[in-house]
Amino acid sequence: MVLWHGSEIILPDPSFGKGKPYNDYGIGFYCTESRKMAMEWAARRDHDGYANRYDLDEKELSVLYLNREPWCILHWLAVLLENRTFEIRAPLAAEAREYLLTHFVPPYKNYDLIIGYRADDSYFSFAQDFLNGTISVRQLRNAMHLGRFGEQIVLKSERAFEQLRFMDYEIAGSKEWYLKRQQCDQSARKNYFDLERNKRQKGDLFVLQIIDEEVKADDPRLRSNLS
Repeated sequence: MVLWHGSEIILPDPSFGKGKPYNDYGIGFYCTESRKMAMEWAARRDHDGYANRYDLDEKELSVLYLNREPWCILHWLAVLLENRTFEIRAPLAAEAREYLLTHFVPPYKNYDLIIGYRADDSYFSFAQDFLNGTISVRQLRNAMHLGRFGEQIVLKSERAFEQLRFMDYEIAGSKEWYLKRQQCDQSARKNYFDLERNKRQKGDLFVLQIIDEEVKADDPRLRSNLS
């Protein structure tokens, strides 16, 4: 598996156990299989960045695919809630947060690798809308496919770091790649408001119903093909 990591510095030897604990999936080394995405992550408004390229031998590693069965979008959101800082003001959002943390957190800390959505600013705002009861599970799931942020791959264990080899890097020019990142985020937000936020459908499942009906992870409505 060829991985990319966008950064302000060149990282020939990333270290296990370092990083910010309030990233999407906690402490880990956050990568992508997309060179383009890494270039966008690396570039800053006022200076260039670096897209570091690695080779990962994942054959003997345990992998949690958060975007595949048996997991659903609420498992991803529960992991996000456990690690990221959400602005919780409304009583419903606070109750929703506690319910998801109680019933939907998967054993993600037991895996070597996690593969799941990356909560960029726009995706983060979609998750907040769901917690506030503005959009349904279906709308949240559809919103996560807007734009082109794709998936991220996170190395969580020392064992995973041992299988990682630095190959080289590319310079991510600020003028080109920061603009592309901004355009991507704006596109996702525009599509969200145009296509999803105000398009409720019959049968949609909202967070208030999930709490009141004590919906659990095996409920088929969480995996409905309704779109």
